[in-house]
Amino acid sequence: MRIAMLSPIAWRTPPRHYGPWESVVSLLTEGLVAKGVEVTLFATADSKTKGTLHAVCQCGYEENSNIEAKVWEHLHISEIFERADEYDLIHNHFDFAPLTYSGLVTTPVLTTIHGFSSPRILPVYEKYNGKTFYVAISEADRSPKLDYAATIHHGIELDDFTFTPDPEDYLIFFGRIHPDKGAKEAIAIARASGRKLIMAGIIQDESYYEFEVEPHLGEDVEYVGSVGPEQRDRLLGKAYALLHPINFNEPFGLSIVEAMSCGTPVIAFNRGSMPELIRSGFNGFLVANVREAVEAVNKISRIDRAACRKYVEENFSVARMVDDYIKVYEQIIARTKRG
Repeated sequence: MRIAMLSPIAWRTPPRHYGPWESVVSLLTEGLVAKGVEVTLFATADSKTKGTLHAVCQCGYEENSNIEAKVWEHLHISEIFERADEYDLIHNHFDFAPLTYSGLVTTPVLTTIHGFSSPRILPVYEKYNGKTFYVAISEADRSPKLDYAATIHHGIELDDFTFTPDPEDYLIFFGRIHPDKGAKEAIAIARASGRKLIMAGIIQDESYYEFEVEPHLGEDVEYVGSVGPEQRDRLLGKAYALLHPINFNEPFGLSIVEAMSCGTPVIAFNRGSMPELIRSGFNGFLVANVREAVEAVNKISRIDRAACRKYVEENFSVARMVDDYIKVYEQIIARTKRG
């Protein structure tokens, strides 16, 4: 089985700190290679893989302002389709744009839809529905207008996260500093519960950070920026709980699974895929607002941190994700067998 894996080029694959799509692509690619699958990873030239790396763009455009994103995105996408005959399947993680090339090749194209940035992109997915194949990353993120080969939840590399049975007293917010992610609400929850808040993640909305986060920084609210794997492991593991007060229907939440793998429970607003990740009262709490989140903080001591870790081991391992994708690959290749 020869798979062409199309990663985004906003960041390196795997990312140095931020880059959720690139992170998933890397985990899947390395897991497939370990299983003996022949994978060519189309990503930035500084990417790391045990498979075959093919690149036209030197590094991520979010990491180098001299790279014109649209120019290199089109060069990157066209490269994989110009080599399509070399592969049994193209696995697209680059959103909707590559679909517009799919009718020009006979190689089947599978797209993992990592979420819909806007309903306005749906017409592209609708046009190629039935002509290509889609995987949803959660049941909550399925569009009724599309057909899906499967829903496959993301998996994580469990060895990258250390189980920590004895946490410290601080709460953690781990995500983009953006209204969608609820940084403002996390500060309100932490203050009302009387606990320190550590905030980690890229600043995606400078104005929001300036007005809703920066004025509150001090001894009880600390912003540590975007962190790499080692610091992420330490911060998540030592936290009393992860606060995830999202203001949008999130398709998945890698930070939730990562926190739970360290034994850290999660308090999340009950939107999007959250009920697929969190069993309220078992590995965290699903709440409706800031007030309920504060009440949940006071109940966190009831959560068994070892059970949080075990839940991830049983449901969100990279091994499970890889096996799920291999099954889909085999089904698609058999269904579209070329002469």
